[in-house]
Amino acid sequence: QVLLVESGGGLVQAGGSLRLSCAASGRTFSSHGMGWFRQAPGKEREFVARISGGGGTYYADSVKGRFTISRDNAKSTVYLQMNRLKPEDTAVYYCAASVSWFGGPTPAEYDYWGQGTQVTVSS
Repeated sequence: QVLLVESGGGLVQAGGSLRLSCAASGRTFSSHGMGWFRQAPGKEREFVARISGGGGTYYADSVKGRFTISRDNAKSTVYLQMNRLKPEDTAVYYCAASVSWFGGPTPAEYDYWGQGTQVTVSS
């Protein structure tokens, strides 16, 4: 069992920055692929970024160049640094852990989910 707790969401103006954190407990963190997803009202959950157990990263085109995913295995924490935020980034952001090394870009590839944290970007 893996417990994930997100933090760092909030309200920010367009062009601003936020850093989300996801603290994991339970199984060996460093062996998990980790991902960030988001879900806006009335829309399906969509992939944002993922990082493998080895630190390899992959981003959705909509956030590439603006968001950075990273992990600190000593702290069992994964981060999402979000810069140059846009109103269309407004959503509940979810952290997810895969039992596999890589994770992937679809929700089905993840086995554990956090409760989500709200990010609201005002225009």
